[in-house]
Amino acid sequence: MTETLSIEDLRDILVDCAGGDALPADIADVSFEELGYDSLALIETAAVLKRDRGLVVPDDLITEARTPGEVLRLINDRIEV
Repeated sequence: MTETLSIEDLRDILVDCAGGDALPADIADVSFEELGYDSLALIETAAVLKRDRGLVVPDDLITEARTPGEVLRLINDRIEV
């Protein structure tokens, strides 16, 4: 059983995957386009989630998400609590 992922956890993973600058605290509803993230960064995020947390989020689902909040829901829907 894995704990649900917080927006802060996701923000840290996104920054690590994209190698970018820190993101603002409230990113849940900001589009990835506005944040400067592309599908490659999201696919890398999915790979890190699988490697580090054992969470599988298919590439096609994660790249369809438009905001970090949508990704967070995809992830947490896959976690059994």
